[in-house]
Amino acid sequence: MSVRRDHQGDLLTLTLDRAAKLNALDYPMIDALLAELDRAEADDSVRAVILTGAGGRAFSAGADIPSLAASIAGGPERALREIVRRGHGLTRRVEEFPKPVIVAVNGLAYGGGCEIVEAAPLAVAAEHARFAKPEITLGFPPPFGGSQRLPRHVGRKRALEMILTGDPIPAARAAEIGLVNAVVPAADLLGAARALAARVVRHAPTAVTACLRAVTRGLNLPIDEALAVEAASFAATVPTEGVRTGLDRFLHRNG
Repeated sequence: MSVRRDHQGDLLTLTLDRAAKLNALDYPMIDALLAELDRAEADDSVRAVILTGAGGRAFSAGADIPSLAASIAGGPERALREIVRRGHGLTRRVEEFPKPVIVAVNGLAYGGGCEIVEAAPLAVAAEHARFAKPEITLGFPPPFGGSQRLPRHVGRKRALEMILTGDPIPAARAAEIGLVNAVVPAADLLGAARALAARVVRHAPTAVTACLRAVTRGLNLPIDEALAVEAASFAATVPTEGVRTGLDRFLHRNG
């Protein structure tokens, strides 16, 4: 399998497992990852997903170039179908997943690997991790959503510097511009990701999902529409056990 799974307690760790190819995203790996996310969404015992890469060199070096080249050789329609739609489908799935996805970046996050980081709600990076948008060196713009998400997250000029130069940035710079939440020693990476997950999953799952949806859906809307999204997300939690339990706990503690 190109994606390994390790389900322990309420955490599911998915590992991109093509270390010899720097975990490059070929089509079977993308499809396998989507299938694992479908499985995780349906499993109530999974409260959070940690996504990382095999080996110590790369989270993912991006799209598998031989696969990409074959699709491009087939012309625009085939390239759009096999590359863009599949890539958009993956990053959109990660972005809109109803449970927190935390990327543990254990090395290079280039191209499609970087775009997964951009799509995920949370990310932790090892000190040696590096991030790049090298698609321009191949003659095309980012095809997995990176030309749109990166400027929304880090600002237009910072994003364009990465996209137009193709130059990598270190983990510290990625944290500085908000691409990742934290940078830790490589030996502490998975522990840090698990600790971050634990800080989230201690809360009611309905509340976690509502927060994820409110932020993700409202992020790119005009403020009035975004506030309507927030209101709907709040209303959806009102009748839930999570609200009853949370309010009861607070009132008894402070009564």
